[in-house]
Amino acid sequence: MGTLPVYRWRLAPDGYATRRQLRALGLRPGGQDVAAQLERPRRRRGPLVAYLYRIDRAKSVRPMTPAKRAALAKANAARRTCPECRRDAGYVIPPSLGTCATCAFPDEQRAA
Repeated sequence: MGTLPVYRWRLAPDGYATRRQLRALGLRPGGQDVAAQLERPRRRRGPLVAYLYRIDRAKSVRPMTPAKRAALAKANAARRTCPECRRDAGYVIPPSLGTCATCAFPDEQRAA
């Protein structure tokens, strides 16, 4: 594999896009290799790097199937369910707590 062309920040030629830019266009890389690299210099550390893909080789995003939608809804519901009280907290439970706020801080809830 040869070396990738490296472009400075905001100086990449037309026809290249990052993953996020491809997604905004309704595209995905589609198995293609990285075509170029974008570097943004920083003062005291190494440069920020973004990988670029060719837009003409990108494929369209696969549509969401009903099975995928159901699996995603089930996974999100599991992230909201407290493992202690088994109730839907109404928000994603932070991994640092591991439980809903009511179970994590029971003394504060009683005082309020």
